[in-house]
Amino acid sequence: MSSPPKVPAEIREQVRQRAGYLCEYCHTSERWQYVRFTMDHVVPVIAGGSETVENLALACFHCNRRKSNKQDSIDPETGAATALFNPRLQLWLDHFIWSADGLLVIPLTVTGRATVALMELNRARILEIRRADVEVGRHPPAPDPVQR
Repeated sequence: MSSPPKVPAEIREQVRQRAGYLCEYCHTSERWQYVRFTMDHVVPVIAGGSETVENLALACFHCNRRKSNKQDSIDPETGAATALFNPRLQLWLDHFIWSADGLLVIPLTVTGRATVALMELNRARILEIRRADVEVGRHPPAPDPVQR
């Protein structure tokens, strides 16, 4: 099996800028991490997705690994299959909000619930990172109604 083609640096930077340097799923800031985030193929290459800006999302390693080549998952409340959050077609704020303390991603929709569950958007390690970022005033990220 051959490895997927590398996304050109210019396209990676366009994706980063569009995302405001946030993971487009868990909204962790790339700026405060030790490693650069990855390029997620919203529609996986295996399912016909492309290497274009229109099909790429900035994703932290954990979110990219958990999403893998999935486009849908199970709503933990109903058990029904549902589409995962698609940052190219949907706004983050339509599907998620922050808890009052800024630590938890709270799902607002079936899509939000399935995405939070599958991608473990409130996993223990990310809660530690968010808590530290809240203490120094760099979390939660300011909402951008156009991009998020």
